[in-house]
Amino acid sequence: MRIIGLAGPAGTGKSTVARMLARRAGFAHVDCDALAWEAYRPGGPAYLPLLARFGQGILNPDGTVDRGKLGSLVFSDPQARRDLEDFVHPWVMAALREKAAEAQKRGVRYLLVEGALLLHSPHVDRNFFDLFLWFSVPEEERRRRLRAAGLPEQVIEQRLAAQAELVPPLLPNLLVVDGQGPPADVARRVLAALTAYFEKEPTSS
Repeated sequence: MRIIGLAGPAGTGKSTVARMLARRAGFAHVDCDALAWEAYRPGGPAYLPLLARFGQGILNPDGTVDRGKLGSLVFSDPQARRDLEDFVHPWVMAALREKAAEAQKRGVRYLLVEGALLLHSPHVDRNFFDLFLWFSVPEEERRRRLRAAGLPEQVIEQRLAAQAELVPPLLPNLLVVDGQGPPADVARRVLAALTAYFEKEPTSS
Protein backbone atom coordinates (compact mmCIF):
# COMPACT_ATOMS: atom_id res chain seq x y z
CA MET A 1 0.00 0.00 0.00
CA ARG A 2 1.19 3.49 -0.86
CA ILE A 3 0.50 6.30 1.61
CA ILE A 4 0.09 9.68 -0.07
CA GLY A 5 0.02 12.93 1.89
CA LEU A 6 -2.17 15.67 0.40
CA ALA A 7 -0.96 18.99 1.77
CA GLY A 8 -1.46 22.69 1.14
CA PRO A 9 -3.36 25.65 2.64
CA ALA A 10 -7.12 25.86 3.13
CA GLY A 11 -9.09 26.28 -0.08
CA THR A 12 -6.76 24.35 -2.37
CA GLY A 13 -9.29 21.56 -2.94
CA LYS A 14 -7.61 18.73 -1.05
CA SER A 15 -10.84 17.47 0.52
CA THR A 16 -12.90 17.56 -2.66
CA VAL A 17 -10.30 15.74 -4.74
CA ALA A 18 -9.55 13.19 -2.01
CA ARG A 19 -13.24 12.31 -1.65
CA MET A 20 -13.58 12.03 -5.42
CA LEU A 21 -10.60 9.69 -5.74
CA ALA A 22 -11.68 7.63 -2.73
CA ARG A 23 -14.67 6.45 -4.80
CA ARG A 24 -12.27 4.59 -7.09
CA ALA A 25 -11.37 0.95 -6.49
CA GLY A 26 -8.18 0.59 -4.48
CA PHE A 27 -8.28 4.12 -3.03
CA ALA A 28 -9.20 5.31 0.48
CA HIS A 29 -9.14 8.68 2.21
CA VAL A 30 -8.30 9.83 5.74
CA ASP A 31 -9.02 13.42 6.80
CA CYS A 32 -6.58 14.53 9.52
CA ASP A 33 -8.88 17.41 10.43
CA ALA A 34 -11.65 14.92 11.21
CA LEU A 35 -9.22 12.92 13.35
CA ALA A 36 -8.29 16.11 15.20
CA TRP A 37 -11.92 16.78 16.02
CA GLU A 38 -12.17 13.31 17.47
CA ALA A 39 -9.43 14.39 19.88
CA TYR A 40 -11.45 17.50 20.83
CA ARG A 41 -14.69 15.71 21.67
CA PRO A 42 -15.70 15.43 25.35
CA GLY A 43 -13.68 12.58 26.75
CA GLY A 44 -11.18 12.78 23.91
CA PRO A 45 -7.44 12.99 24.64
CA ALA A 46 -7.18 16.72 23.89
CA TYR A 47 -10.42 17.87 25.52
CA LEU A 48 -9.18 18.59 29.05
CA PRO A 49 -5.81 20.02 27.92
CA LEU A 50 -7.71 22.42 25.64
CA LEU A 51 -9.93 23.57 28.49
CA ALA A 52 -6.93 24.03 30.75
CA ARG A 53 -5.14 26.11 28.09
CA PHE A 54 -8.00 28.12 26.57
CA GLY A 55 -10.73 28.11 29.22
CA GLN A 56 -14.45 27.37 29.26
CA GLY A 57 -15.07 30.13 26.73
CA ILE A 58 -14.30 27.76 23.83
CA LEU A 59 -17.28 25.52 24.67
CA ASN A 60 -20.77 25.33 23.25
CA PRO A 61 -23.67 25.10 25.74
CA ASP A 62 -23.66 21.31 25.36
CA GLY A 63 -20.01 21.10 26.43
CA THR A 64 -18.54 20.42 22.98
CA VAL A 65 -15.71 22.57 21.65
CA ASP A 66 -16.90 25.45 19.47
CA ARG A 67 -14.70 25.29 16.39
CA GLY A 68 -15.22 28.95 15.53
CA LYS A 69 -14.27 30.18 18.99
CA LEU A 70 -11.20 27.97 19.16
CA GLY A 71 -10.17 29.01 15.66
CA SER A 72 -10.46 32.69 16.51
CA LEU A 73 -8.00 32.17 19.36
CA VAL A 74 -5.40 30.03 17.60
CA PHE A 75 -5.37 31.65 14.16
CA SER A 76 -4.52 35.03 15.67
CA ASP A 77 -1.88 33.78 18.13
CA PRO A 78 1.09 31.70 16.87
CA GLN A 79 1.91 30.40 20.35
CA ALA A 80 -1.68 29.34 20.94
CA ARG A 81 -1.63 27.54 17.61
CA ARG A 82 1.56 25.70 18.55
CA ASP A 83 0.04 24.72 21.90
CA LEU A 84 -3.05 23.37 20.15
CA GLU A 85 -0.89 21.36 17.75
CA ASP A 86 1.14 19.96 20.65
CA PHE A 87 -2.07 18.67 22.25
CA VAL A 88 -3.61 17.23 19.11
CA HIS A 89 -1.06 16.27 16.46
CA PRO A 90 0.68 13.40 18.31
CA TRP A 91 -2.70 11.74 18.84
CA VAL A 92 -3.64 12.31 15.18
CA MET A 93 -0.40 10.64 14.06
CA ALA A 94 -1.11 7.62 16.26
CA ALA A 95 -4.70 7.40 14.98
CA LEU A 96 -3.43 7.70 11.41
CA ARG A 97 -1.20 4.67 11.90
CA GLU A 98 -4.23 2.68 13.04
CA LYS A 99 -6.26 3.84 10.03
CA ALA A 100 -3.43 2.84 7.71
CA ALA A 101 -3.19 -0.63 9.24
CA GLU A 102 -6.94 -1.10 8.77
CA ALA A 103 -6.76 0.09 5.15
CA GLN A 104 -3.93 -2.30 4.37
CA LYS A 105 -5.97 -5.20 5.70
CA ARG A 106 -8.81 -4.17 3.36
CA GLY A 107 -6.47 -4.30 0.38
CA VAL A 108 -6.32 -0.55 -0.21
CA ARG A 109 -3.67 0.33 -2.78
CA TYR A 110 -3.48 4.11 -2.30
CA LEU A 111 -4.30 5.71 1.05
CA LEU A 112 -4.82 9.46 0.59
CA VAL A 113 -4.09 11.33 3.82
CA GLU A 114 -5.31 14.91 3.76
CA GLY A 115 -3.90 17.53 6.10
CA ALA A 116 -2.92 21.17 5.66
CA LEU A 117 0.02 20.86 8.07
CA LEU A 118 1.39 17.45 7.13
CA LEU A 119 4.62 19.04 5.98
CA HIS A 120 4.87 21.67 8.70
CA SER A 121 3.98 19.98 11.97
CA PRO A 122 6.96 18.65 13.95
CA HIS A 123 4.72 15.83 15.17
CA VAL A 124 4.20 14.29 11.71
CA ASP A 125 6.50 11.39 10.82
CA ARG A 126 7.39 12.12 7.19
CA ASN A 127 8.90 8.66 6.82
CA PHE A 128 5.40 7.25 7.21
CA PHE A 129 4.52 8.61 3.75
CA ASP A 130 5.61 7.32 0.36
CA LEU A 131 4.78 10.57 -1.44
CA PHE A 132 3.51 14.07 -0.70
CA LEU A 133 1.38 16.08 -3.11
CA TRP A 134 1.26 19.82 -2.50
CA PHE A 135 -1.86 21.51 -3.87
CA SER A 136 -1.06 24.95 -5.29
CA VAL A 137 -3.82 27.55 -5.80
CA PRO A 138 -3.53 31.39 -5.83
CA GLU A 139 -4.78 33.13 -2.71
CA GLU A 140 -7.67 34.92 -4.40
CA GLU A 141 -9.01 31.65 -5.75
CA ARG A 142 -8.69 30.06 -2.32
CA ARG A 143 -10.57 33.00 -0.81
CA ARG A 144 -13.35 32.56 -3.37
CA ARG A 145 -13.64 28.84 -2.62
CA LEU A 146 -13.78 29.40 1.13
CA ARG A 147 -16.54 31.98 0.65
CA ALA A 148 -18.45 29.53 -1.54
CA ALA A 149 -18.14 26.97 1.27
CA GLY A 150 -20.02 29.38 3.54
CA LEU A 151 -17.23 30.31 5.93
CA PRO A 152 -17.59 33.71 7.65
CA GLU A 153 -15.35 36.41 6.24
CA GLN A 154 -13.47 36.81 9.51
CA VAL A 155 -12.66 33.08 9.64
CA ILE A 156 -11.51 33.14 6.02
CA GLU A 157 -9.13 36.01 6.61
CA GLN A 158 -7.81 34.39 9.78
CA ARG A 159 -7.07 31.15 7.96
CA LEU A 160 -5.44 32.86 5.02
CA ALA A 161 -3.28 34.96 7.31
CA ALA A 162 -2.30 32.01 9.51
CA GLN A 163 -1.31 29.91 6.49
CA ALA A 164 0.23 32.69 4.39
CA GLU A 165 3.74 31.39 4.98
CA LEU A 166 2.97 27.76 4.17
CA VAL A 167 5.21 26.76 1.28
CA PRO A 168 6.22 23.28 0.16
CA PRO A 169 9.61 22.20 1.53
CA LEU A 170 12.23 20.73 -0.75
CA LEU A 171 11.78 16.98 -0.46
CA PRO A 172 12.66 14.24 -2.95
CA ASN A 173 9.24 12.64 -2.49
CA LEU A 174 7.15 15.80 -2.96
CA LEU A 175 5.32 16.84 -6.11
CA VAL A 176 3.41 20.09 -6.65
CA VAL A 177 -0.05 19.73 -8.19
CA ASP A 178 -1.91 22.59 -9.84
CA GLY A 179 -5.16 22.74 -7.85
CA GLN A 180 -6.92 25.22 -10.13
CA GLY A 181 -9.91 24.34 -12.27
CA PRO A 182 -12.72 21.79 -11.89
CA PRO A 183 -12.10 19.08 -9.26
CA ALA A 184 -12.30 16.37 -11.91
CA ASP A 185 -9.39 17.98 -13.76
CA VAL A 186 -7.35 18.22 -10.55
CA ALA A 187 -8.13 14.58 -9.77
CA ARG A 188 -6.77 13.60 -13.19
CA ARG A 189 -3.59 15.54 -12.44
CA VAL A 190 -3.22 13.67 -9.17
CA LEU A 191 -3.65 10.32 -10.89
CA ALA A 192 -1.07 11.34 -13.50
CA ALA A 193 1.33 12.35 -10.72
CA LEU A 194 0.91 8.98 -9.00
CA THR A 195 1.48 7.16 -12.29
CA ALA A 196 4.60 9.17 -13.07
CA TYR A 197 6.07 8.82 -9.59
CA PHE A 198 5.40 5.14 -9.03
CA GLU A 199 5.78 4.21 -12.71
CA LYS A 200 2.60 2.21 -12.78
CA GLU A 201 -1.04 2.80 -13.54
CA PRO A 202 -3.32 3.40 -10.51
CA THR A 203 -6.23 1.03 -10.13
CA SER A 204 -9.20 2.15 -12.25
CA SER A 205 -12.75 2.20 -10.99
